[in-house]
Amino acid sequence: MSDPVLLMQMLGVLLVIGAFAGVLAGLLGVGGGIVLVPAYFYAFQTLGFHSSQLMQICVATSLATIIVTSARSVHSHHKKGAVDWSILRKWAPGIMLGALAGMLVVAQLRTVILQFIFGGLAMSVGLYMAFGRSTWRLGADMPRGVTRGILSPTVGFLSVLMGVGGGSFGVPLMSLFGVAIHRAVATAAGFGLLIAVPAVLGFLFSPVSDDLRPPATVGSVNLIAFGLTISMTLFTTPLGARLAHALDPKPLRRVFAVFLLLVAGNMIRKAAGW
Repeated sequence: MSDPVLLMQMLGVLLVIGAFAGVLAGLLGVGGGIVLVPAYFYAFQTLGFHSSQLMQICVATSLATIIVTSARSVHSHHKKGAVDWSILRKWAPGIMLGALAGMLVVAQLRTVILQFIFGGLAMSVGLYMAFGRSTWRLGADMPRGVTRGILSPTVGFLSVLMGVGGGSFGVPLMSLFGVAIHRAVATAAGFGLLIAVPAVLGFLFSPVSDDLRPPATVGSVNLIAFGLTISMTLFTTPLGARLAHALDPKPLRRVFAVFLLLVAGNMIRKAAGW
């Protein structure tokens, strides 16, 4: 893309997206990926990029940002002693295998299929945020043995299909098995690293077609979107965290859940051609 006006538009849109994702992450404790993937998708489409693998680029770029944000989050939570390293060690192999499997599947799918998948999974997350209760339990302890062997790769696999870190599936899962919410959030940040690192390494060597893809795309990762998003979240995530202490997060989570359901529904609508 040689048009400087279009390039400046792309830079401006991506700066706004990064700022918005950072505020939401700090305010609601949701991973930026669940905002970044649809935001990247609509932004790139609006700017005229209609690659048949556009959703793959959005998913891969979102996961690349999660490497940085999760590492920073794990470090912060570890200093407060909130990360459950025992859970991370035991769940790491399965999560990483699931993430690699998810990367291989995403690399083979085209945008329309990934839109349906993202929309369906995002609706599930939105419904849980809207109606889930902290008192819900499936067990008193985290699963072991065969159950862990099934659930751990499932978390990694589904997270990569959506381009999200550990929060969307890891926090509800740990909460349902009796892990305190602050410990679940801290440990889920570690899930995010386990998901994003192997997936992004694979995506860097998974090239997309040249048909109207965004500039500076290496493999499936767009470096411009990655850099701008990280630079903005460094400033806006702490702002969101300060707002969280000043506001009641419960109604805000429900508002975000409605927003997420609308975004997911619109993604499915566009994929269906309605």
